[in-house]
Parts: sequence; C-alpha cells; structure tokens
Amino acid sequence: MDSKRLSKISRLIQKELGEHFQRNARSFGGAIIAVTVVRVTPDLAQCRAYLSIFPPHLVQASFEAISEQTPLIRHALAQSTRHQLRRTPELEFFIDDSLDYAENIDRLLLP
Repeated sequence: MDSKRLSKISRLIQKELGEHFQRNARSFGGAIIAVTVVRVTPDLAQCRAYLSIFPPHLVQASFEAISEQTPLIRHALAQSTRHQLRRTPELEFFIDDSLDYAENIDRLLLP
C-alpha cells in the first residue's frame, strides 16, 4: 500500500513531467505525450513513468527521443522540484498501451 508521502511525490513528478513534455513537444518529434502513471519506489531511488503517446505512428520515434534525453529530463525535473525533493529519483520510461489493449478488446467483442 502506498503511503501518503509516496503518492504525493508520484503526483508531483507526474505533473512536472507532463508540463516538461508539453513545453518541449518539438524535441520529442511533435507528438502529444501524456504521463498516465508514475510509480516511485519507497526509498525514492527509482521512478517508473508510463507514457501515452499520440499519434500512434510517432510512438517509436518519440520514445527513442525520450530515452536519449532521459538525463536532461531528470535534470529539468530536479530543477523544478528542488524545493520539494532532496534527491531526484532515476527515471525509467515505459509506453502505456492500456488504451490500445482496451480498444482491441472492444473491437473483438463488438460486431
């Protein structure tokens, strides 16, 4: 079970990452990137961020750009959360394909 502090930190990181992706959309291939879920380990060392990228044909290129710029993204996150967090966790990004999965199930179930 998440503690109140971990959930607050997760929400803070999700908000800051979302704003970063919105401000710097051009450097990620012009795709719309939404941060759907952020999970932080209890020791605040690791952070897993799940991203939803639109349009679908830009997913691979945008995700590669994000992977290459992970240290820069972490630095920007550290700058924006410097008064709330003492140490910025290491970032790991994953593609959130839950919407695609739900759409596929709907397509299979409905005639």
